[in-house]
Amino acid sequence: MPTVDILGVPHAYELTASTPKPYTLVFIHGWLLSRQYWQPLIQQLAPEYQCLAYDLRGFGNSVLPTWSPRAAQLQSLSSETGSMALIDQPGSILERRSEPCLSVNPPLPQSDYTPAAFAQDLNHLLAHLNISKAWLIGHSLGGTIALWGADLSSVVKGVVCVNAGGGIYLKEEFERFRAAGEKILRFRPAWLATLPWIDWLFSRASVAQPVAQSWGRQRVVDFVNAYREAALGALLESTTEAEVHRLPQMIARLQQPVYFIAGMQDPIMEPKYVRHLASFHPLFKSSQGNVIEVPNCGHMAMIEQPDAIASHIKTILADHSGAAQQD
Repeated sequence: MPTVDILGVPHAYELTASTPKPYTLVFIHGWLLSRQYWQPLIQQLAPEYQCLAYDLRGFGNSVLPTWSPRAAQLQSLSSETGSMALIDQPGSILERRSEPCLSVNPPLPQSDYTPAAFAQDLNHLLAHLNISKAWLIGHSLGGTIALWGADLSSVVKGVVCVNAGGGIYLKEEFERFRAAGEKILRFRPAWLATLPWIDWLFSRASVAQPVAQSWGRQRVVDFVNAYREAALGALLESTTEAEVHRLPQMIARLQQPVYFIAGMQDPIMEPKYVRHLASFHPLFKSSQGNVIEVPNCGHMAMIEQPDAIASHIKTILADHSGAAQQD
């Protein structure tokens, strides 16, 4: 598994072989997930397009080394507050030390985990891999990061957001969502992964129909192994009123094509919120529009309906193949 050091954190990635197509497809996972969920799509798309999947800072295998500058910063903050910072160690899920339910870890500066900060990480990764033309495909939080990536870099030629939308700040709903997220992050002991029914539970969460139990296992692994600082920072920074209201403005000024794929039974990002954000992009009013709604699909479209999602992505890219010749 190759890694690239980005601002002191090794970022794990997988890059398929180059192809004659001009674009590299870059897959960005969502909150408490990892690059693994893109494999069903990559298997279908890699014969035509080079594909890059990577783990966001603090998630999957993009781990924080014990003696990195950021870890030292955590230890410094810990000393100042008189509490012990729990720094996650690389290793298997069962080797990882449990986090006490009521522990309060001194967080890293929140700016490390804004969508813009994650997009800057992506820019470093693309530069390191000499990728000059990319389409970004982001799931949920990854969709927001993809939009930021398009806003920050001319390397990005287009965006496909999967199960991502928003742009409306509903104060009470966001407060409940943030409180629930903070609550589940307080208690993620390693032994949670050993419970006999846990895979079954995670294979049914936020989906229209249960996914394979192997995906439930993967979701448990990613849930337990995510750095608390990264998970909490990404949650809080991406759901502020300012950040939510910033998205429509960003969409409106993007020159690249932007498409949205929504699950019709998505309980987290309902299609109406996807359409709302998509409506700020000029493509929304075009003859074909820029929103695709997938039936029998919840919040994990890439593993619930991989054939349909891959087909839609191929169609989108084919529709913009002429623009590739002009770039």
